[in-house]
Amino acid sequence: MSRINLKDLCISSMAALTVLMSLCIRECNPMPDPHQRELMLKQDMSQQVGGRVELTAAELQLDSLLHQLKLKEMAASPFPPSKHFFKVRHIVQKSPVFKLLQKMPKGAALHIHSSAMVSVDWLVMNATYRPHCYICFTWDGSVQFLFSTNTPFLRWGCSFWKRLDVLRASLSDITAFDNSLMRNLTLFTEDPEMSYPTQDAVWDKFEKTFMALSGLITYAPVFKDYIYQGLKELYEDNIMYLELRLGQSKAYELDGTTHDRAWSLEVYRNTTEQFRANHPDFIGSRLIFSVHRSLSVSQVKQAVQEAIEMQRKYPDIIAGFDLVGREDTGRSIWYFRDALSLPSEIKTQLPFFFHAGETDLDGTDVDRNVLDALLFNTSRIGHGFALVHHPLAKQLSRTRGVAVELCPISNQVLKLVSDLRNHPAAVLMSDGHPIVVSSDDPTLFGTTGLSYDFYQVFVGIGGLSANLGTLKELAMNSIRYSSLSPQLQDKAITIWKEKWNKFVAENS
Repeated sequence: MSRINLKDLCISSMAALTVLMSLCIRECNPMPDPHQRELMLKQDMSQQVGGRVELTAAELQLDSLLHQLKLKEMAASPFPPSKHFFKVRHIVQKSPVFKLLQKMPKGAALHIHSSAMVSVDWLVMNATYRPHCYICFTWDGSVQFLFSTNTPFLRWGCSFWKRLDVLRASLSDITAFDNSLMRNLTLFTEDPEMSYPTQDAVWDKFEKTFMALSGLITYAPVFKDYIYQGLKELYEDNIMYLELRLGQSKAYELDGTTHDRAWSLEVYRNTTEQFRANHPDFIGSRLIFSVHRSLSVSQVKQAVQEAIEMQRKYPDIIAGFDLVGREDTGRSIWYFRDALSLPSEIKTQLPFFFHAGETDLDGTDVDRNVLDALLFNTSRIGHGFALVHHPLAKQLSRTRGVAVELCPISNQVLKLVSDLRNHPAAVLMSDGHPIVVSSDDPTLFGTTGLSYDFYQVFVGIGGLSANLGTLKELAMNSIRYSSLSPQLQDKAITIWKEKWNKFVAENS
């Protein structure tokens, strides 16, 4: 649905008129008018994300505090957003700005993958300590896990399987071993430039880590607790709603039998309802079906058909469909046009939430995914790193109200940008483009929730121009651009405002 904002158009027109007037005046007067300059500065600031948010006296007081804290951090060395996140995570964790952002009600997380939503500490200290958990070490140095009553068959490049409780009993330093497991389930490293010299290298580790995680989290008893833990970690970071990308992996039992997709959906729904019963101010979660872009057209068409059927059966929890996986080496959205046209052909609705433009390959078919995503009426754009290179796509996404799901730490770790001050989202933010902040794969990046990514957006990408109004609009955007019904959006906004006012009162 088109969401053209007439107010935005009017303000943009007035700003352009003011600039023309000032240029005309400049031709006639060698000394620029200070009042014209002040007006231009105000109008320029009003264009940015949060620039038209009116702040209360208490909010202005908190904004002043945040500004002073940010000034100190920008003057410090190293300045965290300018460095690789892995090298400065410990500095961010001590930051007064970060600690305030942890307390801030952030609204919704709209771009997180189900295979990487909880802390790696929980996975190792909880999941791997359960009975019948086997581990194998592959020929390329990665690990695989499987729960089984008997020693599993050799597969996935494994040289041998070992039951973890038996292996731990033979070790003299179990803590060191558990720490090594954590390193195998995350991309985190003290020397990321050496460990990942190229995009190919980091994506190789990225995909192998997903494979390692799969054997743990798709074990049915772990799966149920995993979902609850993921909601808990988000809630503790002051997030009230989640839209989760759900892959195609099927849950399995100890005897090797697998469950169908409907079983997993029931678990998601029941677990979410259980969590909501324990946390009444949590709005809930919805799922976005996701398939890998390395599949064939026929396989994707089958997945689209399944998504349509599941949405009919579970309209309350199925939000839509997406293609995932590395864009640079995967197939483009246009390649799958026949499969993606299925919903319109059979006259049904299946919203799309495409990953698009997660690339720095300008002018390629991959780069054009942002245009094709809009051609297929995507509801949001995942990452959208390349969007600024396509003026038409940028204009269309703004006028249609198609928000960019900004995941800055993911973009940096996967080597699209090194200094987050240079992230193209800085252009989008200064132009007031619809944006939501999310964290993509917290497990793999050694984070939880959204606070780390909000920090990078607020302190790094937004610079000194970003203020409390910026944070307020970003949080509200996450509800406005969610797949929730208008009624649930209104409910969520009401709850969020109560939390926001309390946050401001306690910290201003």
